[in-house]
Formats: sequence, structure tokens, C-alpha cells
Amino acid sequence: MTVRFTYGVRSEANQSLDAIIRFVSREELEQGEADQPIVQPQIDEALRSLFAKGLFKADAEQVKVIATLGLYPAAHIIFVGYEQGVTATGLRLAAAAAAKSLKQLQAQSVHLLLPELLIKDAAAGLGIEHAAQALTEGLLLALHVRQPLKREQSERFELKDVALVPQGDAAAASDASAWEHGIAKGLLYAEGVKLARDLTNLPGNDLTPERLAYHAEELAREHDLEIEVIDEWSAADQRMGGLLAVGQGSVNPPRMIVIHYKGDPNSNETWGLIGKGITFDTGGISLKRAEGMQEMISDMGGAAAVLGAIRVIAELKPAVNVIAVIPTAENMPSDRAFKPGDVLTMMSGHTVEVVNTDAEGRLVLADGLTTAITRGATKLVDVATLTGAVLVALGSEATGAVTNNDALFKQVHDASERAGERIWQLPAYSEFKKKIKSDAADLKNSGGRYGGTITGGLFIGHFAEGLPWVHLDIAGTSWLESSRGWEPKGATGVMVRTLVELIVHQE
Repeated sequence: MTVRFTYGVRSEANQSLDAIIRFVSREELEQGEADQPIVQPQIDEALRSLFAKGLFKADAEQVKVIATLGLYPAAHIIFVGYEQGVTATGLRLAAAAAAKSLKQLQAQSVHLLLPELLIKDAAAGLGIEHAAQALTEGLLLALHVRQPLKREQSERFELKDVALVPQGDAAAASDASAWEHGIAKGLLYAEGVKLARDLTNLPGNDLTPERLAYHAEELAREHDLEIEVIDEWSAADQRMGGLLAVGQGSVNPPRMIVIHYKGDPNSNETWGLIGKGITFDTGGISLKRAEGMQEMISDMGGAAAVLGAIRVIAELKPAVNVIAVIPTAENMPSDRAFKPGDVLTMMSGHTVEVVNTDAEGRLVLADGLTTAITRGATKLVDVATLTGAVLVALGSEATGAVTNNDALFKQVHDASERAGERIWQLPAYSEFKKKIKSDAADLKNSGGRYGGTITGGLFIGHFAEGLPWVHLDIAGTSWLESSRGWEPKGATGVMVRTLVELIVHQE
């Protein structure tokens, strides 16, 4: 099903609406009777009565659904609290709260009323286009939840028809194009996130490295992108020792996926986006505990984010060059699996002592960075569900970052601010690098428990060859135990929108 999003009231005769969404602030309700109605006099009176009794406080994301009983040409009105001085995150959250009520009502044909004050705040602050994009993303992403695989398959609830409808005199005709452009961007960004979520939610017996490569090939074919899929034999020819070691314990061989987007052939600058694609992680010989291991289907969340971002980038066609690299493998214990104490020779020629086979993501990413560099990348961003330590440090509230270049990190951070995806930079002191020095090789693949997110990131950064580089550890943000805001339980598709903002909006 394809949802139709538009701006302004449409001219269809006898238009039937399932619901109306109206954002309302505490200040608006405290004014009492106002010159401009909220929706309709009797319904407004009922809402103010609920406010006076403390039953609806118009707090951010608070929702009150009122049946219109024939007083308005829609079955229900969904009032959502929001704070004046709107932000993109506030609008996404308000739209997401409304979307969850729409699902409960099974309301598919909807008007979202835009109060005059909200329009003025948006125009003066974040901008109309960004506001429209945020509202669109919030509505769509909150409804896109994991689709269970059942014998009696049910369809995922989706909206059919949504119009953003201005109220009052602030909706000048000149704003229409900005609203429409923002809606179009929101639709594209949401599709990229949906792709990432759906890939990450696939079970491990379905999404093997070969199958992930198949999905990448389908994406490349759809958008006319150049793609390389390097199999285990070609990987051996190119001396990808990290990728091959991690994948050698599984019957499902590894792949190195490389997608080229050439938006500016005359430029010598090329972004390298590298996404960790461990399709299932048992920990290998350093076996994980059984409890919660089923969630290790999400260990390719970085790969999913990169693929989702490339889809949006290919649609928007910015004048930049991007190389997307996805090292993908399945980390399994077997008689062929790599072992603690092994010394690997990486694609870069550096040697690595394996001290923990559950620190495998950094090994495949090391070869991923080298692959991107050999194909012309000049600045690097890797995205990975790398460490449990980032959960200890930041919980599921923020993505951890390690970098060798503050200017590049500022670009990434600014992109994350626009996307509403929190990133927190961790220190990269030289003392941490000492923890991954080895007596048996150039490096060892784990520096121990303390500072684990930092040492894991710095291991990857060793293979950046001095190029500007940012590592994003999404182990805490790519998968949730319960839904929040516009992010569902399970895969969140985090960092898709940040990566797109980074590539598309060059400051």
C-alpha cells in the first residue's frame, strides 16, 4: 500500500475522514475562549473541560481521543499535547503519538490540522520544510513495526491518505511548496528507515551473508548503482584476513559488498560508509550466553543503516560520491572456526592477535575500511553494533562515537541533530591505544572490559590510514526492548537519517 501525503485541503466531493489530528498546547487551553476555534465550539468546550479537571494537561505527547458524534466531518479527533517553540524532535514525537492512536482507531484517512501558532513557530525556527519532514517521518515511522512470520499472515497497519491542513491566516500560498518538499523528503527518509528495520528484523536462517548480498544487489539494480559482491575466493585473493577468519566457522561463507554512488565524477572527494554486517553472532569459540542470543540477528544493524541510507541518497541524487561497503559474515563455533590465540593478517597487511572471537565486528570492519580506501574513499564513517560496553555507558539513549578528526565529527553530529538521533563523542586518548597493543602481532582485537567501546573503536580507526574517520557504535540504539516515540520494539533503523543528512546536506 502506498500512502498519499498532501498539503492543504483537497477538493474531492463528499470527502470521508476517519480522524482528525490537532496539536494543542497548554498555553492555548489556558487562554479560555479564543477568537480562533481549536476545532469546533462544542468539541472545544469538551476539551477545555477536560483540561480544567486535569484529565488532559496538553503535556508533550499526551493524547486525548474524542468522538465527534456527528459534530464534525470525521469520526474522531485526536488531540496531542505539544510545547510551543516547536523543534523537529518535538514534532516527530507528537506525530508518533498521534499515529499510535490512529492505529488503535484503524483510521486510514486523516487530516492533520496545523494551528496558526505552530506554523509561525516553525517558520521562525526550524523552517517549514524541516517541520513538514519531521511530521511525515513521525507519522510513518511510528507505525512501521516488526511483521511477525505466521501461518495466518496479517497485514501491517498503514495509512492511506494524509493531508496536512493549515488553520488561520498564517498559511500563505508561498509556503505550500516548502510543505510539499518537506513531505516528499519525509516520505523518502521513512522508506530508507523501513528498509533498514525490515532487514534487521529478518531471522538469521533467512538473512545469511549471501542473502544480504542479494538484497544489496536488488537495491543496486533498482537504482542503477554499480555493485561488487566479493565472495570468499575473491576475498582470499585480496587478502581479507579479518573477514575470512570471522566467516570461516560457518557453512554460510562471508561476502564483501561494495556499492558505488557517483554523483560528482569530477570530484576527488568520496565518502566511505562502512556498515557492520554480521548476520548472526554466536560469539564463535568465545561463545555468548544463551539468554538474549536471539537478538543477535540485529548484529547487521550497521549494514542495514548503510543500505537504507544509500537507497535515499540514490533517490535524492546529491552531487557527491559515496562508496558503501558492507563486510558481512556469520560468526559461528565449529571445527573450522577461528580461535583465541590465532594471528590474522588483515587486508591492510597489519597483523592482529585474536584474544576474543566475540570481538569479531572490528575485524570485518577493518577489512571494510581498507576496501573503501582502496576504492577511493577520502573520509570514512563506520556504523556498527560493536560493543555491549556502549550500553553500559549510554544505555539505549545515544549512539557512542569515536573519531580521529573533530571537524568530521562535527559534521556527523550536526547531521544527527537534524535527524533527531543522539550521538555522544567518547574520548580517544592515546592511553586507550596502549590497551590494544599485542606481544604477538601489531594489534590485539580486544583491550578488555574497561573503556571497551573506546578501544574497540580505536582498533577500527587504526585501519583508517590517517584519513578523517568517525566510528558510530549503535549497539544500544539499533534494537529496543520496548517502543518509544517513533522507534518500535525491535529494529529501529537508527543512523539511516543521520547518514543521509550527512551526505545530502553539505554545510
